[in-house]
Amino acid sequence: ARAIRERAPRFVVLAARGSSDNAARYGQYLLGAVNGLPVALATPSLFTLYRRPPRLADALVIAVSQSGQSPDIVAVVEEGRRQGALTLAVTNDPASPLARAAEWVIPLHAGAERSVAATKTYTASLLALGMLSAALAGDEEMFAALRTVPGAIRQVVSSAPTVCRASERYRYMEACVVVSRGYNYATAYEIALKLKELTYVLAEPYSSADFQHGPVALVEKGFPVIAVVPEGTMTAEMVDFLRRLREREAELVVISAREEALSLAQTPLPLPGGIPEWLSPMVAVVPGQLFALGLTQARGLDPDQPRGLQKVTRTE
Repeated sequence: ARAIRERAPRFVVLAARGSSDNAARYGQYLLGAVNGLPVALATPSLFTLYRRPPRLADALVIAVSQSGQSPDIVAVVEEGRRQGALTLAVTNDPASPLARAAEWVIPLHAGAERSVAATKTYTASLLALGMLSAALAGDEEMFAALRTVPGAIRQVVSSAPTVCRASERYRYMEACVVVSRGYNYATAYEIALKLKELTYVLAEPYSSADFQHGPVALVEKGFPVIAVVPEGTMTAEMVDFLRRLREREAELVVISAREEALSLAQTPLPLPGGIPEWLSPMVAVVPGQLFALGLTQARGLDPDQPRGLQKVTRTE
């Protein structure tokens, strides 16, 4: 954080793929809202396939990758460093090509993740970005709040049998949407990804605002909508949105600490109360991960061997 303050970059470019890209979406909101930095998601193909990288000299380039192995993400960092940008890798492997390419490294210390579908490295990536934002802001209250996250996650994980049983209701589901907004836009993307890669359900993520610009026409009686409703700025708008979906007889799965949101759901998945909205993605994703696990098992699939996937994906 001191190095970033000394260099005073004008903007941030976040490079990632898969679950790490969803963590980067969280970073886009956090570094913008808390630290006042304009943040863009990188387009790695500009650096590799097109070989036309944008100007990065005044940027902070942050790459997020649990494995640190994907050549296109490494290429973004290498080019950023060549142009004189400040580069940072957030990775679970501090000896990876990505870590070697970056000037600075934040190791995730998550231990070996044996599952193909990333879970603990995703939440660890969110926490690392939260710590970086707090350090940049010099905000001890943020650090104190971050220390409450493990306890909140532990509380949610203790409900795993209940969440897994609740998911059995949806064993024949073929398609659904996952909606949220703000900091939890990332959560919607990550839950949808877990459903797609483990259960093979066509799960599409949306901002609740974007969903109303056309895709809401999908909703008819019994259409499944998974909604993440945090406590904070987005609560009232999301609850109003759920009421309109309920009027259309949607099948609602709601992840929230707020009773007014949970009461609208056919399947309520409660969260602990009192979690600040900027922290909520670290906790709110866990019921979605557990829901995907339960649904995978209910459909008779192997959550440890999703078809066509490997633990490390290398893209150019």
